[in-house]
Amino acid sequence: MSNTVKSTGDGGETHQQAAGETPVLTTNHGVAISDNQNSLKSGARGPTLLEDFVLREKIFHFDHERIPERIVHARGSGAHGVFEATDDISDLSKAALFTKGEKTEVFVRFSTVAGGAGSVDTPRDVRGFAVKFYTREGNWDLVGNNIPVFFIQDAIKFPDLVHSVKMEANSGYPQAGSAHDTFWDFASLTPETTHMLFWAMSDRTLPRSLRMMEGFGVHTFKLVNDGGKASFVKFHWRPKLGIQSTIWDEALKLQAADNDYHRRDLFEAIDTGAFPEWELAIQVFDQEFADAQPYDVLDATKLIPEEDVPLRVIGNLTLNRNVDNFFAETEQVAFLPTNIVPGIDFSNDPLLQGRLFSYLDTQKSRLGTTNFHQIPVNAPRCPFGNFQRDGMMQTLVPKGRANYEPNSLADHGEDGGPRESAEKGFATTNATTEPEETGEKLRVRAELFADHYSQARLFLKSQTESEQAHIASSFVFELSKVGQLDQVPPRMVANLRNVDEDFAKRVADGLGIALPKKTTAAREPVDMAPSDALSIHKKMKETLEGRAVGILIADGTDAGALKSLVAAVTKAKGKAVIVAPKVGGAKLSDGTTQKADAQLAGAPSQIFDAVAVVLSEDGCTALLKEGAAVQWAMDAFGHLKAIGATEEAGPLLDKAGIEPDAGVTGLDGAFVTAAAKRYYDREPKLRTLA
Repeated sequence: MSNTVKSTGDGGETHQQAAGETPVLTTNHGVAISDNQNSLKSGARGPTLLEDFVLREKIFHFDHERIPERIVHARGSGAHGVFEATDDISDLSKAALFTKGEKTEVFVRFSTVAGGAGSVDTPRDVRGFAVKFYTREGNWDLVGNNIPVFFIQDAIKFPDLVHSVKMEANSGYPQAGSAHDTFWDFASLTPETTHMLFWAMSDRTLPRSLRMMEGFGVHTFKLVNDGGKASFVKFHWRPKLGIQSTIWDEALKLQAADNDYHRRDLFEAIDTGAFPEWELAIQVFDQEFADAQPYDVLDATKLIPEEDVPLRVIGNLTLNRNVDNFFAETEQVAFLPTNIVPGIDFSNDPLLQGRLFSYLDTQKSRLGTTNFHQIPVNAPRCPFGNFQRDGMMQTLVPKGRANYEPNSLADHGEDGGPRESAEKGFATTNATTEPEETGEKLRVRAELFADHYSQARLFLKSQTESEQAHIASSFVFELSKVGQLDQVPPRMVANLRNVDEDFAKRVADGLGIALPKKTTAAREPVDMAPSDALSIHKKMKETLEGRAVGILIADGTDAGALKSLVAAVTKAKGKAVIVAPKVGGAKLSDGTTQKADAQLAGAPSQIFDAVAVVLSEDGCTALLKEGAAVQWAMDAFGHLKAIGATEEAGPLLDKAGIEPDAGVTGLDGAFVTAAAKRYYDREPKLRTLA
């Protein structure tokens, strides 16, 4: 039943009772409930009775509503979509989903790595990018990150890495951050982390939006064609809106402004029909190419420069439907690297090989049953059949006696179950892409795995001057948080000297320590040609599409100027958001009232990509007394964003300390053009960078 409140005759509310029309409340087993407001008691003031099965079921279910959260990638956001193959790669892979024109349903989950499920969206952290393809040949899970390399080379070190970066065991903090003793102790003692550390300290770990984030399969996989020929492959996701990040101060303030900034941005984009899109691109190469490189292609701490193996776009991913229930879908989705289909295969990457075990084991612990594949978000869309039976929460009802194979039950007229092996089913590829490995069983790594610094140097040299400054400042900030282990910062800087002497000195100066003796490298690094593809700033698209412009108004704002600005932003495919001191809006110059989309105190400028201050003289005078308005403009300038303003708004900009530059304009057409980018040349005037 639906519930209403019944009151006593004197108007005082003393009891709640079930009343009203349908729908009818029932127990989980369909028994109608007569009263969902009061537990069964022995007398009006007596003890609650154990026989109250309605109460017990309700409390029992509530007590178990939360499943164990993921050890890593606990905080995530998910959406449904479709993948369409746009290029014929039948010469490389027999996988049906790569048939040109084939459309495949997908579920995608983005996540942070270090924080718990209740942490925030915007800390400095690696982001997960996991895609479940519901292909007609079974599910394929491409489980990756927004960074193409990883911290470690062998899965045996994964528990150590995660233990070190998680909150410290004795204190329970810091949550969702790597700036503390144990992580940097581990990292400084594990030189193979160096390349990934440069990515982690870069703006790649401060994405502006999940929609503006690249994704990578990280590992080297194989593609296998109908003839059994295998090729090495790396998978890349490239956002149609381009890649963009925030800056450190902005990310910190976003945590206070909106804990769910990325989750809300993704949900609202899909909800309004601005569907996020990515291209799927591949790098394909053979053993001859692999043998010629100064690194090992099976080493997950290494990447293959796009200049050496250009990307080939083979498909398009569109997210077009939000989840109906966050728990049932985003939380219960289970990704497994072992979910693979004919035409794709594993390489001997030792990090990948270890993941093939751990994910399956994890899902049993999280979801409580070996039948987790029957949860709708995990179930394949194609028919499936085997002889796995029983188990906790078995929802299928197999008929007959056939629960083993081979059997001859069909000879007696019974259902013998699935018995035929598929001609084109999955078969492990022979080692045509890799040299045959034989010999003693050893706990060793290949010799090329010992080069821990060459690609870190490649990454650093590929960045713009501003990006290098951000990376250095990040190292200084993080290492400054190492409190009790005094030996760790010098040891880390000693490693950095193998990457670049000037950079190491920059970090040492920022920390206020002497430059330590260089760590002896296990394998001397080599110089590699810089790659523009590794830089955010060099790849950033100058566009307003998918981005938001905050427009601050107050009483007296020129109605025509406001209307023209909103139209210009909308024409450029941006989102215009009206901000005012009161959510009811402001009275414009023509006497009309413009309702605000957001109230000033609840919509700080850090949630926008550019801002405009559209004020009259009186409106500006009023807002000069409003600290939030001054801070609104000050933060936008400090976060390197374009600022458009009416002439009358000048005093507010002056009070905010805004100095004229290319990103500070009037409200003519120049503003919309300026709003499509950030102004990194402004940064040295605003803050000291290491």
